[in-house]
Amino acid sequence: MTDHDGRFVGRRILVVDDDPDILESTSVVLRSEGADVVEAEDGNTAVSIFTAQPPDAVVLDMMLPGRSGFLVLEKIRQTSESVPVVMVTANQGHRHQEFAQGLGVSEYLVKPVSLARLVEVLSVLMGSAKP
Repeated sequence: MTDHDGRFVGRRILVVDDDPDILESTSVVLRSEGADVVEAEDGNTAVSIFTAQPPDAVVLDMMLPGRSGFLVLEKIRQTSESVPVVMVTANQGHRHQEFAQGLGVSEYLVKPVSLARLVEVLSVLMGSAKP
């Protein structure tokens, strides 16, 4: 791998957020790192995508139409315990974080999260961190 290759070349990442601006900016940054990005704007679509073709990682908003991020996470964990799931939420409550951890979230980040931080967390979780 050269320095010009992104950290996520050959990796498929599902980004789930109902805010079009966050969805777009997150997707653009991940694509710039070489990821094949799949997007969902609601929980039910996210579960359908995950079930049809599980990605290598998931970036998941908590508050979603159709099915909450918690229910999406629960469904993902019924299918796979190993796919990294990073929950990104504006909710700062510790109960929500503890609940997400109980469901098996890989990382819980509170908005606003810098895209650089998100990329770094995903990189570590996916084992593609550059030395």
